[in-house]
Amino acid sequence: MFDGKEDGIVSFKIVLDSCGELLEEWKYDDRMESVPLTLMVEDETIIDDETFDQKAFLAKVAASPTYPRSACPSPERYRQAFDCEADHVYAVTLSAELSGSYNSAVLGKNLLEEEQGKRKIHVFNSRSASIGETLIAIRIRQCEEQGMEFEKIVQTVEKYIDSMNTYFVLESLDALRKNGRLTGVKAIVATALKIKPIMGSTDIGSICQLGQARGMNRALQKMLDFIVERTADSQNRILAISNCNCRERAMMLKAAVEERLNPVKVIVLDTAGVSSLYASDGGIIVAV
Repeated sequence: MFDGKEDGIVSFKIVLDSCGELLEEWKYDDRMESVPLTLMVEDETIIDDETFDQKAFLAKVAASPTYPRSACPSPERYRQAFDCEADHVYAVTLSAELSGSYNSAVLGKNLLEEEQGKRKIHVFNSRSASIGETLIAIRIRQCEEQGMEFEKIVQTVEKYIDSMNTYFVLESLDALRKNGRLTGVKAIVATALKIKPIMGSTDIGSICQLGQARGMNRALQKMLDFIVERTADSQNRILAISNCNCRERAMMLKAAVEERLNPVKVIVLDTAGVSSLYASDGGIIVAV
């Protein structure tokens, strides 16, 4: 197990809430920890951890007359995650505009420091979700591998978050709407017309509508147009795509992204529990 130090090298740990998708290799890396949110479908409680079964969850949601809900981790759960021997500890959470996870993580940091004194722990408000959290964790790791000082890493990653954008097109916005995540977004055109809104993140991490198109394929094309227009330095960036039960759609988008943007790398991952709840079956999320 990870014990904090190895041959005098500065050690680190990155804690993500479970809305952030984990790369496969991170699942076996003791420097990475996913702190689970809780999902509720009617009276059933589902922990968003390695036991999460996306297909079974989507089936439960489809069969339920009510929309599922989520609850963020407790401050104590974050305190436990931060209580380790690592020299540098980082947390990456869902946008504070969308969840209480960020505030809970900050409280968890405060609890630990009340017990043990000041530590090098920083909680990043992703101002994003899902694959956006993943990209932030990648950037933290890159900075650590370059041997940066803790304060420089915090500054560099906060600047990276400032430059990030998150986009998504979903088959349905009902889960977001009925859980109060679309506050301030104007009424969407009736789904009977097969109109798909193209959604994005604001500077503060709330959700806005960028445009709309008739049908999913046209909406994805229009989303890609927004990404191309807004990503001037794409050749220097990693782009990430998460999908909820629509891998083929995500791979088609990946090919189009590579052709038009030529980024350093394109990562494609399946949504975990919280992202599956809000993206709903068939949803696509992009962060860059």
